[in-house]
Amino acid sequence: MIDSRNLEDCQQRIRQGDRAALAQAMTLIESKLPAHRALSAQLLDRLMPHTGNAKRLGITGTPGAGKSTFLEAFGGTLIAHGHRVAVIAVDPSSPISGGSILGDKNRMLNLSRSDQAFIRPVPSSCHLGGISPRTRELILLCEAANYDVVIVETVGVGQSETEVAEMVDCFISLQIAGAGDDLQGIKKGIMEMADLVIINKDDGDNHGNVEIARHMYHSALQIIRRKYPVWQPQVLTCSALKKRGINEVWQAVLAFWQVMSASGQLTTLRQQQSLGWVRRQIEENALTTLFARPDVQLHYQRLEHMLLSKQLSPRACVNDITDFITHKIFN
Repeated sequence: MIDSRNLEDCQQRIRQGDRAALAQAMTLIESKLPAHRALSAQLLDRLMPHTGNAKRLGITGTPGAGKSTFLEAFGGTLIAHGHRVAVIAVDPSSPISGGSILGDKNRMLNLSRSDQAFIRPVPSSCHLGGISPRTRELILLCEAANYDVVIVETVGVGQSETEVAEMVDCFISLQIAGAGDDLQGIKKGIMEMADLVIINKDDGDNHGNVEIARHMYHSALQIIRRKYPVWQPQVLTCSALKKRGINEVWQAVLAFWQVMSASGQLTTLRQQQSLGWVRRQIEENALTTLFARPDVQLHYQRLEHMLLSKQLSPRACVNDITDFITHKIFN
């Protein structure tokens, strides 16, 4: 385990691409222990000058869209092009037990065996938005370990998984055709955030359905307000199982990255993402600090009793605790 005595050694090993050191650092980052938080902050501070050089991709899609099969084929294509690929695969956590299956390595066997790839299954810890609370820091660790393409695979449970778009360069929505209500796929939310829409399983008898879906998505994207003025989202098709159309997806990612870089939009995007992340972390830390105060805890417990006994409405409870905190801090 990483501690203050071997922190510098761990930093050097990560920079050399040591996968064991990278895995240990990720475990440290994900830890909730106060001592580990301070240590992980020191490690990230030391590694920050070596981050930011990778292409950051986010991939989402409904269950059954073939995300793991696509990533297996996509990652293999990138490695064949000479890239080093890191995949952060987020698994849903049980709201009852808190556990996760974390079985993505088993679904990407060939990729996980490659020396040029690193796959890290992480639990969502019931965090909304399809990602884990520490995904951004894990991306930075992968970049410091010299992975030049970092992919975040979301949980894949619905249309609210847009938070990953706030920490990657290119956001890819993986879709399938002929699986039910196609209208679900073109609802606002993910479609407005997607930079590329990929329709998977373009093989066999499904080719006709894929062409219909491609036309629908293409038409929908023409009327949706552009996320970036310099980029028109594209719709592509592929068969991850047959490994067809995968190289075309990568070329589209490169085109997106080149357009965004040349316009200066990529630099602006990453700056906005960093500032947004810092603000959310400040809010989270401030809330944790406030509710750690004994006087706030005691007052909140009283309000809980009144709320549960129906002496107080939820809105009144919120207003009361807000007024109490404001009075204690600013008066």
